[in-house]
Amino acid sequence: MIVTGMSGGGKTVALNTFEDLGFYCVDNLPAELLPEFVRAATHPERAEQKLAVGIDMRNRGDLANLPEWLSALGAMGLEPKLVFFDAADATLLKRYAETRRRHPLTHLGLALADAIALERQALKSLRALADVVVDTSDLNVHQLRHRVITELGLSQDSSLSLLFESFAYRRGLPADADFVFDARSLPNPHWDPRLKPLSGRDAAVRAYLEARDEVNEYVAQVSAFLDTWLPRMQSGTRSYVTVAFGCSGGRHRSVYLAEILAEHARDRGWTEVATFHRELD
Repeated sequence: MIVTGMSGGGKTVALNTFEDLGFYCVDNLPAELLPEFVRAATHPERAEQKLAVGIDMRNRGDLANLPEWLSALGAMGLEPKLVFFDAADATLLKRYAETRRRHPLTHLGLALADAIALERQALKSLRALADVVVDTSDLNVHQLRHRVITELGLSQDSSLSLLFESFAYRRGLPADADFVFDARSLPNPHWDPRLKPLSGRDAAVRAYLEARDEVNEYVAQVSAFLDTWLPRMQSGTRSYVTVAFGCSGGRHRSVYLAEILAEHARDRGWTEVATFHRELD
């Protein structure tokens, strides 16, 4: 996986997420060293299953030669995927203003807006070459992580990538959920003063819910449903499924259910399983 794009477009968040997904990640590798690095990383004695390499404007090599280096990887029997992370100029300006970080091209004495324009022009050919372009203009950090996990996790087998998400109904349904389960009929730890400040990740909340027969019945029935239908959703064109659980505040019941069903999925042999708690994360 070759990760590139505009500075401030989300490449660092993407690389960190790839690392969480089991990729061996290297950022700001000199582009001309790409074939040599991949050859070493895929050596039989220390082969990595999945690699992600960040290459961008900080690179001291000539990025115009990247197609040649990608071709060299193809000659090695590999199938590199170039992913370009982009965002609108106004969004990039806002992000730099908020983080107070320097743009890689401001050392040329350019104003920030001019540096962004120059970088966009320099990367135009890479954007055209990209297999996937991810526009992060309307995504926050957690939404970008979610996008990488669900769309770019690149499982090595035909297994689905599963995301178990919790949310609060008062803030609306997740737009990308495939299955939505309503937990508002279950006992609510919110009304216990000891449990109110905690979340569904905490042992005390978990113990409270697991002591209720209706919660155990709910988990058993949802588990049986997912065990039946998730395997039938596997196909060559389907790579991910999002299972969402909602409750009133998105803090206790929905979080507990997302975590416990993710554990169940791992126990059932699913290899690409992640959780995302919209109201906590």
